[in-house]
Amino acid sequence: MEILELLRFQNAKNTLTTQLSGGEKKRLSIALELLNNPPVLFLDEPTTGLDDLSCMQCVNLLKQIAQGGRTIICSIHTPSAKMFSVFDKVYIMSMGQCIYQGYGPEVISYLRANNLECPQNFNPADFSKFCYKCQEYGNFQDRLVAAIDNGKSLYSSKPKSEQKTLDASESTPHNNELQILEQDKPAQPHNTRTTWRNQFSILLIRMWKQMLRDKSYLLLRTILHILIGFIVGTLYIGIGKDGSKTIFNFGFYFTSIIFFMYIPMMPVLLQFPKEYQLIKREHFNKWYRLSAYFAALTVSTIPIQLILGSLYIILVYVLTDQPMEIGRLATFYAICMLTGIISESFGLLIASQLSLVNAMFMGPVLSVPFMLLAVYGFGSGYESIPKLIKFAMYFSYLRYSLEGLIYTMLTNREKLECPEEVEFCIWTDLDYFMKDMGMENTILWLDITALIVIYILFRGGFYYLLKQRLAPNKTFLAIKYIGRLIKSQIAR
Repeated sequence: MEILELLRFQNAKNTLTTQLSGGEKKRLSIALELLNNPPVLFLDEPTTGLDDLSCMQCVNLLKQIAQGGRTIICSIHTPSAKMFSVFDKVYIMSMGQCIYQGYGPEVISYLRANNLECPQNFNPADFSKFCYKCQEYGNFQDRLVAAIDNGKSLYSSKPKSEQKTLDASESTPHNNELQILEQDKPAQPHNTRTTWRNQFSILLIRMWKQMLRDKSYLLLRTILHILIGFIVGTLYIGIGKDGSKTIFNFGFYFTSIIFFMYIPMMPVLLQFPKEYQLIKREHFNKWYRLSAYFAALTVSTIPIQLILGSLYIILVYVLTDQPMEIGRLATFYAICMLTGIISESFGLLIASQLSLVNAMFMGPVLSVPFMLLAVYGFGSGYESIPKLIKFAMYFSYLRYSLEGLIYTMLTNREKLECPEEVEFCIWTDLDYFMKDMGMENTILWLDITALIVIYILFRGGFYYLLKQRLAPNKTFLAIKYIGRLIKSQIAR
């Protein structure tokens, strides 16, 4: 609340950032930097894109913060004369060299000392730029650089005794609000580092708020799950106990795992590359540990996955007339949810290293081998599969999901009835169907264990790669430089 009062932000504290004005967004950026009370603030063009009034409000605000005991360093392009006079110290650069360093209004006397007379009612900043850019009065670049010793000297037109008095008076805080805020702080140093649990809970609440505020996105995902569930259920309606459509059951299970592969993964590929820029800034400022962010991100998406996944599963399970047994339904639900969170983790693994465009391309492309390996060998028997393909199949989480669903839904069941209008049903005996699919030796708990292990590996890989991207070790730096070198050679 102190920062909100300091920045005169009380009226906008409940406003979404997307609805803030340009000046308010600038103040919000400053407020975020003030959270951990830094002694020095670096700001890159804080007035760019603002009108004159908003520019002066922003600069006056920075002036008040500086008078409160903080050092503020910022870059400003073509400031107005009024704004130029606010700065305590100005550093003007031209062609990579310093041509002036000192108190803002004294630039006029500095230019006069170097035979450059600033016209009356002319902005000193504009005149300085005009002199070294247009060179209408001659080439003064070298002279100005030499006069200030390329920034090593500080120009002042006042005697040293008067300058010391002035510096002492300027260092005294003039703003009552800031002075009060400083006095309220405890004099003795104390450890302000929050606990991991607090970091986790705050980040988790923030992520949930972000989800709930994006109502259009939540509504779209809800409609998508219901609509696709209705379409899939209609396409495979009533096949669960129909002996003539046993193979369609196989298609239904495969469709379901493909649904839980793509739907959770695609939003992650779209959102996380943009989220990374925020993480990068917050991690650089040491607002929280990366492990706390990782844990909060892992937990935050589970409720929405469980709720929306339930909508799809209930629809398709009822419409396709699957066995109404609690054990089968619970296992079906668990395998689908595991598939969903694994695909989300796979998406995070990709998005943690790639840009938005590259992630959106590579995610679906890299998922195709998982899909092919999931159904490879079905119908011809497991023994006929080449050894290399068998080895690759161990890495396809969709294979474990499909095996688990088929085993759960088709084992320990009576023979299916063959409709009267059908002359012959080849797979009324589901054990015979399992043998033809090469799945007679499937062990359910091994499939579920494999899914859990793959989930842990994908999540762990995401955490490690994100950590290396934020603070890379020598190996990752070498790989990064090699990649840049290869890219530059290809570009030629």
